[in-house]
Amino acid sequence: MELFPAIDIRHGRVVRLSQGEATRQTVYGDDPVATAERFAGLGARWIHVVDLDRAFGDGGNLALVARIAASVGPRVRLQLGGGLRTAALIREGLDHGASRVVIGTAAAVDPAVVGAAVALAGAERVAVGIDARDGVVAIRGWTQSSALTAEELARRAVADGVRTLVHTDVARDGMLGGPDLDGACRLQALGADVIASGGVAGLPDIVAARDAGLAGVIVGRALYEGRLDLSAALQTAAAASAGP
Repeated sequence: MELFPAIDIRHGRVVRLSQGEATRQTVYGDDPVATAERFAGLGARWIHVVDLDRAFGDGGNLALVARIAASVGPRVRLQLGGGLRTAALIREGLDHGASRVVIGTAAAVDPAVVGAAVALAGAERVAVGIDARDGVVAIRGWTQSSALTAEELARRAVADGVRTLVHTDVARDGMLGGPDLDGACRLQALGADVIASGGVAGLPDIVAARDAGLAGVIVGRALYEGRLDLSAALQTAAAASAGP
């Protein structure tokens, strides 16, 4: 299983939001590049980067993403999400150094974008982010709800050739209560690799995600608050599963 340390960027700083709410923000650093370099030095193979300004429609941080990519590549691959709602923006994200882009809102409201992205970049470089609140897909920086359930969006993404889904239970994000492994596994059963996000608090959550057979897990707040050692988490994620 792959472990993705997360760097959420807002106004150029490293932050975490509780349950995706912009008013519940904690700043963990002023230098996302230095944070990425630290993660790379501890052995991370992927970093999950979210451009919160673009997600909220309040600017963007692609130049900073490019600096991160230049600093840690080719040792580390970047998985980039946040406001990538058109084919042009997806191309821009890839051109700025992302190895994989995560399409969220557009996948729910403009499904043609997903097929276009797969045709443009290939299935390995495109993921669909399924951010769910009570089973319903949240969109536009989690400020609105769509008409789709998480499973409906997952089926559509798989039909469009997507091989990777990033599943977040919005209510758990930043709350350290454990990820929604049952929800992630239900989506994985539909035919794509699933990366679980939201709520990871410690090594037991990494073990549970790994043993559930998930493809990956994203970790944020637990790393920044010292609740989880990244080196130990990476080793645990890479270890053989104990099985169901």
